[in-house]
Amino acid sequence: MNKNIIKVTGLEMTFNLRKILDDVSFDIKNGERIGLVGYNGTGKSTLANIITGKLSPDKGYIEKSPELVIGYLTQSIDYEGSDIFSADGDLLQHSSELGLKKVYEWEENRLNHLSGGEKLKLALSKVWASKPGFLILDEPTNHLDFKGIEWLIEELEKFKGPVLIISHDRHFLDKTVTRIFEIENTKINFYSGNYSDYQKEKQHRHETQMHHYEVQQRKKEEIELQMEQLSSWSEKAHRTSTKQGRDYGNKEYHRVKAKKRDAQVKSKMKRLQSELEKNKVDKPLEETKVRFQFDTKGNRGKRIIEAKHLTKSFNDRVLFRDSHFYLNHGERIGLLGDNGCGKTTLIKMILGEISVTKGELWKSESLKAAYLSQDVDNLPADKTALEALGFTDRENILKARTLFANLGLKEQFITKPIGTLSLGERTRVKLVDMLMKDYDVLILDEPTNHLDLPSREELEKTLNDFAGTIITVSHDYYFLNKLCDKLLVFDNQRIKRWEMKPEEYFNKNSVEPTDSKETLMIIENRIATILGELSLIDQKNPKYMELDSEFNALLKEKRKLM
Repeated sequence: MNKNIIKVTGLEMTFNLRKILDDVSFDIKNGERIGLVGYNGTGKSTLANIITGKLSPDKGYIEKSPELVIGYLTQSIDYEGSDIFSADGDLLQHSSELGLKKVYEWEENRLNHLSGGEKLKLALSKVWASKPGFLILDEPTNHLDFKGIEWLIEELEKFKGPVLIISHDRHFLDKTVTRIFEIENTKINFYSGNYSDYQKEKQHRHETQMHHYEVQQRKKEEIELQMEQLSSWSEKAHRTSTKQGRDYGNKEYHRVKAKKRDAQVKSKMKRLQSELEKNKVDKPLEETKVRFQFDTKGNRGKRIIEAKHLTKSFNDRVLFRDSHFYLNHGERIGLLGDNGCGKTTLIKMILGEISVTKGELWKSESLKAAYLSQDVDNLPADKTALEALGFTDRENILKARTLFANLGLKEQFITKPIGTLSLGERTRVKLVDMLMKDYDVLILDEPTNHLDLPSREELEKTLNDFAGTIITVSHDYYFLNKLCDKLLVFDNQRIKRWEMKPEEYFNKNSVEPTDSKETLMIIENRIATILGELSLIDQKNPKYMELDSEFNALLKEKRKLM
């Protein structure tokens, strides 16, 4: 029988006069896999910090062995490249397994410019290298690529101790946990199974409670109706008893009858109150409705972006080269590839923030894009959410307030400094900023990072209603698969377009992209252009050799496609 590793009893915690946790108690046994879920701001990270000892609760206590080593991956990664030089062999081994090859050979400049995914992989490696007896992972899949997520799933299967995972990644929770702790309205609810099982059971409990509540309400209405009738008869008896008349006996009869009715009403009232208190069923809490609003204006041409021989390198490091692809208006494109392959770089090239090294990246002149980056730390910490948006006219302020409310951010949050908001709340501030713009293309870099599960699911529905183009980088497998039906895949320093959903791509047999006709057409057009240019210049011209070399490379590519 598995023994208790952690025993939590009667925890209470209050922040800024707002109760976060109230009388929270639970046990965690050896080998358990627990998912901790709940809306942003309900106290998930607070509970993790109490368990690790970083925070002290207002009330309650935690029993754990003093020898227990807790490996804690925090949600916000603050990892410096210099840490790698003091790292032991275990950290270097784990970082290599996570895809950071020969990290100990990286130049210092490279280590000081780590991507979010690379920082997270190093932090995970550090947690693993500490040889923990209990793991707490707060959003461990944020910034991880699909290979990293699969590695983490495999490592958790091997790990013998208990694991507490705070995550909004439904695919990851389904693959890793066998029990769900849900923080809701300061209390903790327990569910058996993975995330999908939890969703079904939660719905079942909600429906059962609603049924019992409705039965109680009908009973209450029935008793109240009887009381109303009794009160009506009582009033009538009182009126009859006070009428002037010669029949004193008759008046006295009605007075006695009225008193009797009063006593019956009071008795019935008492019984009703007692019955309702004894078997009281509260109305189930309504799920917070998260609504996103989009306003797509303008009717754009079919092709909005096209790349020919697109190459991008930094110094001698090539991210991608000689890539051909296109995007049409209204398409949902997912960007797939390992961390560091250049997905965010391509986004910045489309936005005009980074230049093309070689080749061409054509964009429609009428293109208007809204960009949601994965960095939520670049908002002004001392300003409120409303101040950060910078709106001064009444109409826009009202619209922004409505959007904040629809996103579940109440008035007390949007009037607080952004520095006091959680990462999920900051992401919502950026979403509102994006929603207030006039655009026809959404570029989303890890849009579900830090969003709670209801917000993720509502965002999926709303994006499906958006009429414009969506380009998204996401390692949320469910989100990407529901939203995208076409892919740009970064593989072997090339970007290729695939006409399929992520699920099909991951399960595919080795087949060529189905848009080979389009690629062939682009190559043939370029060959025709080169032949035209070659016919006009002398063979001794330096450009002749360059064009001739490109011509031969294109012929090889054409033969492969044919």
